[in-house]
Parts: sequence; C-alpha cells; structure tokens
Amino acid sequence: MARWCYRHRLVVVMVWLGALLGLGAAGSAAGTNYSNVFSLPDTDSKHAFDLLVKAFPERSGDQNTLVWRVSDGSVRDAPVRQRMEPALREIAGLAGVGEVVSPYAPQGAAQISEDGRTAYAQITFAEQADAVPKPLVEDVVDITEGLAGDGVQAEIGGQAIVRIQEPPTGTAELVGLGAAAVVLFLAFGSLFAMALPLVVAVFAVGTAMMSTMLLSHATDMPEVAPLLGSLIGLGVGIDYALFIVTRHRKGLLQNRDPEDSAVHALNTSGRAVLFAGGTVCIALAGMLVMNMRFLDGVVIATSLTVILSVLAAVTLLPALLGLLGPRVLSRRQRRRLVARGPESSEAAGLAARWSALVERRPRAIGALALVVMVALAVPVLSLRLGATDQGNHPEGSTTRQAYDLLADGFGPGFNGPLQLVADRAEPAEVEALVERVRVTKGVAHVMALPSQPGSGLTVIQVVPTTSPQSVETDQLIDTLRDEVIPESGEKVHVGGVTAIFKDFAQVTSDRLPYFVGTIITLGFLLLMIAFRSVVVPLTAAVMNLIAAAASFGVMVAIFQWGYGTELLGIGKEGPITAFLPVIMLSLLFGLSMDYQVFLVSRMHEEWVHTKDNARAVRVGLAETSRVINCAALIMICVFGAFILSGDMEGAMAGVGLAVAVALDAFILRTALVPALMHLLGTSNWWLPAALDRRLPHLAVEPQDARPETLPPGPSGPSGVTAPSVSRGSVVHGLVLTPSGESVMAAVLTLVSPEGGQIDRVESLADGSYILSAPESGAYLLNVTARTREQWARHIVIGGDPLVQDVVLTEVGANH
Repeated sequence: MARWCYRHRLVVVMVWLGALLGLGAAGSAAGTNYSNVFSLPDTDSKHAFDLLVKAFPERSGDQNTLVWRVSDGSVRDAPVRQRMEPALREIAGLAGVGEVVSPYAPQGAAQISEDGRTAYAQITFAEQADAVPKPLVEDVVDITEGLAGDGVQAEIGGQAIVRIQEPPTGTAELVGLGAAAVVLFLAFGSLFAMALPLVVAVFAVGTAMMSTMLLSHATDMPEVAPLLGSLIGLGVGIDYALFIVTRHRKGLLQNRDPEDSAVHALNTSGRAVLFAGGTVCIALAGMLVMNMRFLDGVVIATSLTVILSVLAAVTLLPALLGLLGPRVLSRRQRRRLVARGPESSEAAGLAARWSALVERRPRAIGALALVVMVALAVPVLSLRLGATDQGNHPEGSTTRQAYDLLADGFGPGFNGPLQLVADRAEPAEVEALVERVRVTKGVAHVMALPSQPGSGLTVIQVVPTTSPQSVETDQLIDTLRDEVIPESGEKVHVGGVTAIFKDFAQVTSDRLPYFVGTIITLGFLLLMIAFRSVVVPLTAAVMNLIAAAASFGVMVAIFQWGYGTELLGIGKEGPITAFLPVIMLSLLFGLSMDYQVFLVSRMHEEWVHTKDNARAVRVGLAETSRVINCAALIMICVFGAFILSGDMEGAMAGVGLAVAVALDAFILRTALVPALMHLLGTSNWWLPAALDRRLPHLAVEPQDARPETLPPGPSGPSGVTAPSVSRGSVVHGLVLTPSGESVMAAVLTLVSPEGGQIDRVESLADGSYILSAPESGAYLLNVTARTREQWARHIVIGGDPLVQDVVLTEVGANH
C-alpha cells in the first residue's frame, strides 16, 4: 500500500482534500448537537431528575443571572431602581430574550439579599445556550457593563455568557501547531520535513472534527469531546508522522532511493505506528467499562481521531513523501551526502553517551528517577473528584464576578442549591421534613416550592451554607440521604446539579479500579505477544501506573491546591473534574504504550540478533531516545497550549497530559526503564516455553528479506551492499585501547572474500559496535581510527553472533 500511495500521490492527496472539504461543508451545514449527560442510572439524583422532568417540562431557553451590588445604601433606593429597571426593560425587549424576572417585581421579591445590598434578575433566552445568537449575548453584556459606576457593581453569569468569553475557536490548536513547528524545524533543519507531520495532523484532526460534528446528531456527544479529540489527535498525528519521516530521512542519508526509503519506512516504523495506534484505541475503548453515557461520546470522538491519524500517516504521508522526493532532507544534508557518502547507521553523540552512562550507573540513575516520580506522586493522596463551575473561572471574568456576588449576598451555597423531590407525599409529612432539614447542620435556607397542579410532586429547595464544591456540601448530601430523610418515613430523592455531580464522582471512583485493571491487562497481553516476554509488559504496566500517579499529583497541586492557577490564567482552585481521570488514564496509557513500543522494539530487535541484554538496552536507548524525546516535546507543546482553550476541563487535561508525557519520556523511558532493564539482565526476555508455543506471533517491525544494494557513491564502488537491518549473522564487540579505554567513532568495515563492502559502522561512545552479514562465511574485519594503527583480521561468522573485541594501539606505539 505504501508503494501504491507513493506512486499515485496526486490521487491520494486529492482524496484526502476532498474528504476534508466535503466533511467540512456537511458539518457546517448540519451544525452541532452536543449534549452533556452527566446523570447516571440507578442513582438518587437521577431519580430526582426524572421526576422533575416528568412533572415540570424544562424551559426551552438558557437562564442567565444579572447581579448587582451597591457599596452604600440599598438596591431598593430610588436612584438604583431608576438605573436598573430601564436596563432590565431594554434587555426584555431584545429579540431572542424570552423573559426577564426583576427583583422589583412581586414574583422576584426573594431575589434581594437580606442586607438589601445585592439583587439579581433572571434572564431567560428563547433558545438554549448553544443556539443563542452571539450578537444578542454581546448586547446583553454591553448593557450590563453600562450599569456599573457610582457605587454600583453589575455582573452577569450563565452558560450563554460563558460562550462569548471563550477564546476564538482554534486558538489552542494554532498555538500548539506553531510550537510543534518550531520543534520540528530544530529537529529536521528542513522546512519541508517540518511541514510534513503538521500537514498530516491537520488533515487527520480536521476530518475527525467534522465527522464528530455530524455524529453529534446521531448519538450523545458531550461538548468536551471535540476538544479532547483535537488534543489527542494533534499529539499522536504529529508524533506518528514524525516517527515515519525520521525513518525515511535516515534511509535517504544512507543513500537509499527515495521510493524504496519511503516504502521501507512505512514497512518498519509504519507498522509500529499501526500497533501503537491500536493500543491507544484499546486504551480509549477501556472507558466503555465505566458504563457511563457521557463517556461513550468521548470514546467515539477520540478513537475516531486516532484511527484517522493512523490512516493519514500510512496513506497521505507516503504520498507527500513522493511529492517532495529528496527535498525531505535539507540542502546542507543533500550536499553532505554527495560529498561524503552515506552516513553510518550507528547512533552517536549525546544520546549514545547518555545510554552508556545508564549502563554504567543503572542503580544510581534508576533510584534518582524513582525518587523524583514518587515525590511528584505524593499529592495524589489528596485527590478529590467533583465538578467545575463558574466559580472556577478567571478572577477578572464577569461570570466569576457574578458568581462571587451571589455567594457574598445570598450565601456560598446559593450557586448550587439541592432539591428534595418527593412523589405523593402527605403535606404534614412534608412540613415535618422541612423542619428537620432546617435544623440540620450545614443548611442555610430551606423552603417548599409551589407544587405543579395535578403532578403530586413536592419539591423542597435546600441552600447549603457552603459552596457546591466544598467537602461540607458533600457531607450534607450524605447526611440528608442517610439520616434526615429515612427518619421522615417518606420516599424522597436528593437532586440538583450539585447532587448529580457528587453521584457522578462517586460512581467514577467506584468503577475506576475496574477500568484501570482492564486497560493494564489488555496492554500487558499486547506487549507480551509483541515482545515474547513477561517482564517487559509487567515493567510497562508498573511504569504506566507511576506516570499516572505523578501526573495526577501535579494536577492536584495546581488545580486542587491552587499552586499557579491564577498565574496560568485558568481560574480558581477546586476539585478535579470527575470524568477527567478516566479520560486522562486512557490517553496516558495509550501514549505511554506508544513510547514503550518504539523503545523496546529496537531493544528487542538487537536482543534477537546478539542475545546480549546490555547491548540491546544500550543500543535501543541510544537510537530511539532522541526521536522519543522530540516527539514528547511536540506533545508537551500541543497539550500545554490547551491552557488557552478557555475551558477548565480542557486546561486540566492539557496540563495533566503535558506533565504526564514529560515525565514518561524524559524520566521513565529515558532513565528508569533502561536502568531497570540493565539490572534485570536477560530476565527481561523470559517467557515460559509453554506460553511461547501458544501465543500468536506479532512482529511490530518486520525483518528485512535480504540485504539491499547501495547505489554507487563517493564512499564506495558500485555493488556495495548495505547492512542488513534486522536479519543475518552478526559480529559485535568493543573497540578498546591497550589500557581498556573505549574508542569512539572508530570505522569498522566488513569485507567479503571478493573485496566488496558488506557493512560499515562507527563505534559508539562506549566503544561498542555491531556489523551484519547476509550469510555465514569468512570475512575480513578492517578497523581504522584517528591517531590509531589500522587493525585487520579474517573472521568466520556462523549462525550464532560472533563476539570480536578490537584493541587499537596509537600510531607509532610499536616502533
């Protein structure tokens, strides 16, 4: 398929472009129909909600609250009324406003605080928040702002108001893409190579977002679903393309034909991308174990985005590689390739030196990494799930100011009243229940609301003394359910938004262990099949749990304890949104599995060839750490940019995932995992023989069928063969000085009996090397290094790896 896409590149690009434009037109025409269904079956709040819906059909429009407070006097004073009443009439006269209930009207008498300094008006639009025209909302906000002054503070809150406070759609995505572009340019040094992952990600995320808009008409899709979809889509879309482009560029630098290099990249890294994308989707599908309707839409949106990201990486990307040809390399790289010939395939530089250091000091590095992760994970012990509201908005926003004014004037619990709903209750019993609730600790106000004629339903509104997000409010709900209501003898349900979110958080906490167990088990089985090991997937599972604990610890410190929330411009501290742990764990486990696959697949390949665990871990880390760290840096930029989304849940998810990816890539996969694998030795690759026979075989990266022939070039004659990447017999060892010190960058050449070059590499920082031969037989091993005498020896390579250390003396040392 890769070769077909490469050769029919214009067709592939036009198909993707047509799909993006077509879905965009359809999505724009159809609009969206997002719905947040937080309630859960068989919960007390859900029973209360169902009774209310049945007895009181919900109003058609979105309700917002205009609040004002005077610094002196009372809101009933004539000058204040003369300012406020004309403004309220003006708002009521706007087209699209259904009703305005003034505190100066008889039915609004309760809308003035006891001290007389604060009042509010209830504004009901004719449509729900998503459908209210933005210019109408802006007119209402402008009128509100004109009321402030002369000792009067006026603010307005509500869902429709929140919509116009949000940054322009796409701001976070554009910032993330810009930051990713900078990282890619620094990594590749080529504008064309930089653009490839970005273009692939934009096509994938664009088609996924348009598809999500259309699917919102067919199934329950929460408002946060497209945001989370674009967040994960940009991250994995750029990363998947990055892995393939990096492999393709490596092939070009080894003087491969552009088409063969692209096909080889897709057949190796592309297969790893397919496997990694599958693991992410499996982790996301684990959310279905929670049995929450709210999460079903999130699973659909995020999984669809990942699937399209993988599809774009294996179809659109090879087509784009075909359009660019050798221009994927920078001009300087192309000139150097012509002048110096193919580059060595061996890793060198900082990555190789770090890998050698981890091999020499596994205990110290592993212990330090573990201490850092444990320290960051400590705050997770204080994790409290709940919900965010307008009280968590940035301090300068009018919605936050309105929330605070209501809390100051009418009590902290006014923003989240509880509703006790009873069906067919006796009036005397209702009165008795009201009195019992009134004397309950934590209750500020309680009153029975007028009943709907013929409904037989009684609603008692309870205003807590504490805010909707406080622990004391949760304790009040438990007290009402467990003590106060049972004593009444009536069947009464506790409902309201605060109770719904409490039940949602409780159910999430109860089901979370089953969810974590499911995704860890599935990930364990996949990695065990892929790498034929029990220890490797077990290590990955433990590392995923450590990364999750540390990232949630950082989230608790920032969002729950408030360390830096106002500085970051993301509002006031509060509990962690109840559904975020499930979504984040799915994404985190999926992304961690990606890095584990790319890291361990290279180690496993080396292990299969040499049966040398130390070398396998060292080479695997040296050759993959740079691209993994680059990919992680891109994800950090993309995820971190979602602080600008204007959505508290989006900011939480963005910060949490950015921290998780940073810890996973820079500490776990770069330090702790390789250090532990060095300490475990050959046990890393242990698998019971009986299990090995029964497990299916799944190769993440295929072995090459035969060594490939390099074209003629400055580095050698025609007919020179390239090293066999994943097969054949090998010779490996160390290049040392007579005193035992490592020799770096020594050039080792394997020559056939006919004089042809079979393989050519440079020794790593620790002096290690590995050369591949297409078949067993006699060869000449030639070694040269600066300031060292040339070394040559005839060797015989058999079916098993041959260990051959080389000792190089200084020039003139033997004379």
